[in-house]
Amino acid sequence: MPVQHRNVRYNCRIICLDGKILLIRPKMWLAGSGNYYEQRHFTPWMKPRQTEQYHLPRRLQKLQGATHVTFGDAVISTPDTCLAAETCEELFTPDAPHNSMGLDGVEVFTNSSGSHWTLRKLGLRLQLIQEATRKSGGVYIYSNEAGCSGDRLFFDASAIILINGEVIAQGSQFSLKDVEVVVGTVDLEEVRAYRSSASRGLQAAAKSTGSYERIQTAFELSSDAEDLDLRRGPSLPLEPRLHVPEEEIALGAGCWLWDYLRRSGAAGFLVPLSGGIDSCATAVCVFSMCRLVITEMQLGNEQVIKDVKRLARFPEHLPETAQDLCHQIFHTIYLGMSRQSSKDTRQRAKDLSTAIGAYHVDLDIDEVYEAQRNLIVNTLDFEPKFKVEGGTNTENLVLQNIQARSRMVTAYEFAQILPTTRKRPSGGGLLVLGSADINPIGAIDKQDLKRLIAWAEEEFELPCLQEFLTAVPTAELEPITESYTQSDEQDMGLSYNELTVFGRLRKEHKLGPFGTFQRLVHEWSDERPRTAEETTPALKPREVAEKVKRFFHYYAINRHKMTTLTPSLHSNDYSPDDNRFDQRPFLYPPQYDSWAFKRIDEEVEKLEKLENQK
Repeated sequence: MPVQHRNVRYNCRIICLDGKILLIRPKMWLAGSGNYYEQRHFTPWMKPRQTEQYHLPRRLQKLQGATHVTFGDAVISTPDTCLAAETCEELFTPDAPHNSMGLDGVEVFTNSSGSHWTLRKLGLRLQLIQEATRKSGGVYIYSNEAGCSGDRLFFDASAIILINGEVIAQGSQFSLKDVEVVVGTVDLEEVRAYRSSASRGLQAAAKSTGSYERIQTAFELSSDAEDLDLRRGPSLPLEPRLHVPEEEIALGAGCWLWDYLRRSGAAGFLVPLSGGIDSCATAVCVFSMCRLVITEMQLGNEQVIKDVKRLARFPEHLPETAQDLCHQIFHTIYLGMSRQSSKDTRQRAKDLSTAIGAYHVDLDIDEVYEAQRNLIVNTLDFEPKFKVEGGTNTENLVLQNIQARSRMVTAYEFAQILPTTRKRPSGGGLLVLGSADINPIGAIDKQDLKRLIAWAEEEFELPCLQEFLTAVPTAELEPITESYTQSDEQDMGLSYNELTVFGRLRKEHKLGPFGTFQRLVHEWSDERPRTAEETTPALKPREVAEKVKRFFHYYAINRHKMTTLTPSLHSNDYSPDDNRFDQRPFLYPPQYDSWAFKRIDEEVEKLEKLENQK
């Protein structure tokens, strides 16, 4: 909680016993990268192993029976052990507080964290907690925030208790419960035995830094009577539970969507279901949400039941299956065009909505499209044509954009009116998922989305999902002819797998155009030996250069669009979400005139010259 001490605002943990404050422990290392800007609100405590006296407000002085309490970097001493607190980001720092605390005799570490979820992160978090006690021994009690934070982040709980690097208790990672308590029993003598090595003792004795002030308390964690209770024993080590990434997506997005829906007051969701991977994955996430909700209802979760009663308003009885709930709160709409849309995508959309129980609407938007197109024809006396009809690239893009924007307007139109036309009591409006109100899959690459769909096909018993996996990704914004069907990857000049590589190198590895080329010219070289399982491209240096330039050129000219990007569930560290995570300039100079592109050309010439000399 925020505490102002000597006119400086700190982020603190207040450690209390029986209604009395033992210690106010300010956070020492603040989260200031990626999603976090903690320094905007707080100042870190910059005095390791030092304390001061905090003057309590008058109303607390009466409760405390004192005017001052200890404020700073101290630990709590009991008759049977010594406890300490480190907070959230401190665990992730190179020289975390638990290192010096452990050498100073602290046996029990606690961490109340606000660590957000991303794919595959729990394994890393678990490794750090295990290492905290594996080298020097100790008990680590880790708790974490749970649920949607009110923005793009989802916090995945996963409370854990460890002793000497081994997990003895673990809470659920994805749950609709507001609070989950995890309990474990430890034998402190195991910590003392673990710390009996000579090297650990020498480092503790030779420690040059000062010792921690110990706040003395008579409170005991155990008693002689409990030691004689033969029914009680130390919790046994267990294997940590880690979900596979595709399961993480389904459960994480499902929990985030439910929290957002119940707290927003909306009547449900609507997804423009195109028959492609993205909208399919979004629908799967909503269906996963419905499955989670029904499970919690069956377990008697009163808060979930209360929320469902508000949302599921059509029949008098509560929904009993995920399909029943889906039919009430989830709406899908296929927005087709007579010449551009195929029978296959229309049928896939219908099959999926039927399988999950969604309320489905199928319509064509030709009249809306023609009305917008005729504005150009009648006002400018110019008839734009598609590329397959002999039109220019500009004309082709204009006509595609008319369809894309018309689809979005139509989606919002139906999101507003569907609850009323379905005679939902008190009406309401729907949140449009995708590039609209919120987006549960906006930070997930195509490879992981395909893994999700393949997993859900088996786990959710949805055989219709197989057709989505084998279909060619297409926006269906251009007319289909006997010789031409629009393809996303052909339009981009990059495969989705290549796009994922570029996104990770740009964001996670912090590489610009020239750095990316230097990396990929080796990784994608057609001269590099490959294993039979490897699927990376095999390209000449000039081909690599063309792809790198293409990516960074289009990234630069479209960068400004990220400033208005739909809020997406943050599930990857290469998220393009500008407003919170990727705060880069949105006006870039022409990339083909840049120093980086010229350096790429020079490097290609050198490599080709060497190749010709062989």
